[in-house]
Amino acid sequence: MLILSRSKGQKIMINDNIVLSVIEVNGDQVRIGIEAPANVTIYREEIYEAIKQQNQDAVEFDEDIQNILQSVILSEKN
Repeated sequence: MLILSRSKGQKIMINDNIVLSVIEVNGDQVRIGIEAPANVTIYREEIYEAIKQQNQDAVEFDEDIQNILQSVILSEKN
């Protein structure tokens, strides 16, 4: 992990197309502006983790449905 110190108004460049700007520092809270291409998705960590969990739940649900359907089909054949 790279750790940098920045003051209000200063920026951090990521590659050639992403700019992080320190907008405001208020106590232990920092407001950050992000300039990035439209094809770059940006999420707060807690939102990203919630999306990952929902996707995992959906995959598990699909697998459960498939197992149930296969059980029904096998029982109907017997």
